[in-house]
Amino acid sequence: MSAAANQDIETEMRDQPETAAAAPAGEVKVAIRKLFKIFGADPQGALAQVEAGMGKNELLEQHGHVLGLRDIDVDIEAGKITVIMGLSGSGKSTLIRHLNRLIEPTAGEIRVDGEDVLAYGPAQLRRLRREKMSMVFQKFALLPHRTVLENAGLALAVRGYTKQEFEDEANKWLERVGLGGNGGQYPHQLSGGMQQRVGIARALTSNAEIMLMDEAFSALDPLIRTDMQNLLLELQNELHKTVVFITHDLDEALKLADHLVILNEGYIVQQGEPQDILLHPNDDYIVDFISDINRARVLRVRSVMHKTRTTPDNCAGEVDHDDNLESVIARSQGDTAYSYKVMRDGEQIGVLDMKALVRALVPTRAAEDGLRARPGG
Repeated sequence: MSAAANQDIETEMRDQPETAAAAPAGEVKVAIRKLFKIFGADPQGALAQVEAGMGKNELLEQHGHVLGLRDIDVDIEAGKITVIMGLSGSGKSTLIRHLNRLIEPTAGEIRVDGEDVLAYGPAQLRRLRREKMSMVFQKFALLPHRTVLENAGLALAVRGYTKQEFEDEANKWLERVGLGGNGGQYPHQLSGGMQQRVGIARALTSNAEIMLMDEAFSALDPLIRTDMQNLLLELQNELHKTVVFITHDLDEALKLADHLVILNEGYIVQQGEPQDILLHPNDDYIVDFISDINRARVLRVRSVMHKTRTTPDNCAGEVDHDDNLESVIARSQGDTAYSYKVMRDGEQIGVLDMKALVRALVPTRAAEDGLRARPGG
């Protein structure tokens, strides 16, 4: 690289802000439209059968093809965490690999910042993968013969930077994820949680706008997994990356997601704000999925409050709109006679009645069964 290029790189790294401004509300970073993926010898021929209504099992039995994705439409907002979840075989990992074209679709459209990714030639595709999208894998994907520092700086090394050029940037992010001073070690010397922190540091060192995380915490022990989730939320609050996170764990999805997409057998069963899905499931599959969730721990005050600026007569104090219901129950000691002013940024936006809170804790199917059991229900 030329001396001028080196100077530009050093200036870019030095001037890179510690925090990133949040993207404008509602800005779509990645748009997925009518995406289909069929695995087999004649996917286009099988596509006609799927579009005519044939299901996954029939397609496999009658035509020997596997339906990976069916008519997927998702808007991934800039600066938000979109979580795609489902059980094994639902198509979630297949979907995320379409975004950087590790898998080619059978039909459909993928646009990043308005550009048709499927029309990219080899050079544009390399740039997308090297500069615009980073990926954090379930199995860490660290190079065993390279040090932690070299692994963290790998994305920049691939672009032609020398170790001397990326060292400061890689060390900055290693420090940020709690691995300061470990740059000279090798992956085998680290625990699983530490190795995954290297993977996150590598993604951040690349300075990519979009982070793809495929079951990134699934291989970790529960306590380490919780630590990694908290780290991701902390970093996201600071950096406002566009994150696409794949998981099969509903608790993890509800904790991380700004927008939740639930897949089953290759199609979207429901998507939206996680709190809304939890309170208003639109399918028996979703009802079953959320039946065992600790609703008090994941539901937020904002989801069950009544919007008003009027102070209730029996006001027992103030709660934040983002508090979970479990904390309010503890505060009220379970007394359903209480009501609370709901606050956001120092202003009242609603009232939380404890009776409404208790009703929200009843699982959807149980609530519906109760209504049907009433006279005239």
